[in-house]
Amino acid sequence: MSALTAMMKRLALASICATALQASAFAQQVTEIRLTYSKGQFQPSQVSAPADKPISFRIKNLDAKAIEFESTSLRVEKVVAAGSEGVVNVRALKPGRYEFFDDFNDKARGALTVQ
Repeated sequence: MSALTAMMKRLALASICATALQASAFAQQVTEIRLTYSKGQFQPSQVSAPADKPISFRIKNLDAKAIEFESTSLRVEKVVAAGSEGVVNVRALKPGRYEFFDDFNDKARGALTVQ
């Protein structure tokens, strides 16, 4: 093995390790919010998260119909099949109130307060 090949392998390994460390640090900073959708409603319907940190919504749909978790202010939408779970990742947010809803059911609404 040439010196150049060995050096390239070491650089590749160092890059992989750095990426893994960054991913691990990012995962520790994410605020996870768990929502359940049951009987046509989000539970809880009011949630909060700290400002300037990414957010991960984990939505468990217990109903017999698919839902579409959507938010204009968060700029997200995700269809979650009946009896399954979906994850929606959201960028770090500034303080404020961000509403979400089920696009298939106008009565199912909730809000995220970021402080």
